[in-house]
Amino acid sequence: MTRCCGMLIAPLPNGFLIMKGRSITALIACTIAYCVAVVANAEVVERSANNGNVVLSGIPEIPPEIGQRLTRYQNVRGASFRGWTRDGESMFISTRFGAVSQLHRVDMPLGARNQLTFFEEPVGQATRRPKGASIAMTMDEGGNEFSQIFLLNPKNGSAKRLSDGESRNGGIVWSDDGTTMAYRSTRRNGRSNDVWVMAPETPESARLVLASPDGSSWGAVDFSPDGSKLLISQYVSVTDSRIYLLDLKTEEYRLVLGDVNVPSVNLPSRFAADGNGFYFTTDADANFRRLAYYAIDSGDVTILTEGIDWDVSGLLMSYDRSRGAFSVNAGGRDQLYLFDPSSQRYKSVSGIPIGRASLGAFSPDNRRLAITLDTATSPSDIFTLDLSTDGLGHGAITRWTASEVAGLDVDQFAKPFLIEYPTFDSVDGKPRQIPAWVYKPRTEGPHPVIISIHGGPESQFRPGFSSTFQQWIAELGAAVIAPNVRGSAGYGRDYVQLDNGYKREDSVRDIGALLDWIENQPDLDKERIAVFGGSYGGYMVLASLVHYSDRLAAGVNVVGISNFVTFLESTEDYRRDLRRVEYGDERDPEMRAHLESISPSNQPEKITAPLLVVQGENDPRVPASESRQIVAAVRGAGQEVWFMNALNEGHGLRKKENRDLYAEVVNLFFQKHLAR
Repeated sequence: MTRCCGMLIAPLPNGFLIMKGRSITALIACTIAYCVAVVANAEVVERSANNGNVVLSGIPEIPPEIGQRLTRYQNVRGASFRGWTRDGESMFISTRFGAVSQLHRVDMPLGARNQLTFFEEPVGQATRRPKGASIAMTMDEGGNEFSQIFLLNPKNGSAKRLSDGESRNGGIVWSDDGTTMAYRSTRRNGRSNDVWVMAPETPESARLVLASPDGSSWGAVDFSPDGSKLLISQYVSVTDSRIYLLDLKTEEYRLVLGDVNVPSVNLPSRFAADGNGFYFTTDADANFRRLAYYAIDSGDVTILTEGIDWDVSGLLMSYDRSRGAFSVNAGGRDQLYLFDPSSQRYKSVSGIPIGRASLGAFSPDNRRLAITLDTATSPSDIFTLDLSTDGLGHGAITRWTASEVAGLDVDQFAKPFLIEYPTFDSVDGKPRQIPAWVYKPRTEGPHPVIISIHGGPESQFRPGFSSTFQQWIAELGAAVIAPNVRGSAGYGRDYVQLDNGYKREDSVRDIGALLDWIENQPDLDKERIAVFGGSYGGYMVLASLVHYSDRLAAGVNVVGISNFVTFLESTEDYRRDLRRVEYGDERDPEMRAHLESISPSNQPEKITAPLLVVQGENDPRVPASESRQIVAAVRGAGQEVWFMNALNEGHGLRKKENRDLYAEVVNLFFQKHLAR
């Protein structure tokens, strides 16, 4: 037992800490628990950085040459489309010129980016008011995700807060006439995601129109053209979502798609122009999500993309609802389609570079479609697609932004290629194949390997621009492999459920199978393999170290789960039930025992490879306590742990100075443990 900042700190056998005498907030004020200087009878040196906003525990001084080598990679930037101006001649984008991403206006293709906002925090959602110039936007504080809604005047940059300043708000949608906005808020009780409406001129007029009856996430998606109804989405889990219609006059709502007893994904998109129906995507009676149309009066459903065997991401429609477009996730690559609502026909778009493409918006005159696109050799930038008058035809693609790559020779960047490797179980009598994207240096091997594991778990690695990957390849000579283990989205309903509940560690076994595959690659070094991941990917890193430390050289856990029980008990109320559906309900004794048995913090002695943990103190999703306890437990077991905690960040690092420091720490860590 030792004393720190007036608290008695007692280590338990499992590596947890009991703090007596003060609250957790006192511990935070004491720079996050690691004034505990006794770990396996060795003193851990702590220091602060970035004006006291970052605590570095057990991390050596970073040689200046590392920052000098990385500076170009750290100054790459991208841009994302945020909307058209009212006249359609200019567009709003987000990009970073200072510490965080802000809103800018671009008046012509490859024109100057005129900065409109200058906040200390990054701008979240931004959507222009129909038939007006003002922009509704969201912004949180320090990454806490309790976003507030503001109305921005783009002419002078002034912003008026519309929400209450305390609750969590987002998901803004406008009525067609621009008089009313609907949004999601926890204002009622601090926990439930309810649906509210507001006239922005009188924020005090905000009224609750749908109170979440069950704690799941409810949100408005679209107003009917006449403004009388709202299209509502209820998100229960990655495999269960439902669609409701809400009458704004009576505030009555009814379920129109989805079944409480038979889960399926049903995601609303937009009302049709006549208001008699709406478009949505669904995987009901199918393995992939298809675009469909629902007729309100009859209840008839028409499947529109029967022949596409990949997930349709949703339908984007023009302001007047006369034109449409959707994208298809084809194994991680985006394929764009134009859609004609009058005929309900669609046609693929040709000439779009292979990469990640995000649909932006149709211009007010319907002559152009904005797209945010990034590829392996180009950061995200905005392009427009010229449209013909027939609804399905198109012309050339025009580049509107050319984001800086800090002088890097992108032609020398490694381009990813897709592999599939066999894992432990079988499908139709053959080994199940796990897809993975591989980036390799052009130099001769054998190369060290960094396995990058995405979060979610119901997410998907999709190949695109990554200055981080390219930096690891160029500076460390490492190959990077990004697997989409079972539980990943994008491969159908069956695949995404393969790691649910008691099957959680089956996805970890997929990492073991990848290690087997690496062993058989002559240009990859099986003795120098590291695992890297954030959020749920951070749990995967820790679990991989528990099971495969003898085959791994190091692991980097960024804002990861270390114990499912403590995570479920401490994550923010508004998302707890959602996570229980995915991971299991810790209130059930049998499931609780299972979750405890697979939690890395309960098995610290098995983590024998060096570990780096990165955390944001304000993280509402995976609380900082998850990082503190795994650091304490692994150090208590006598293993080396580096710990970086950013006191002004949340679920990930958004401020440039913190991201720069983080890149340097990771680089130094990999240099130490992956070098020959």
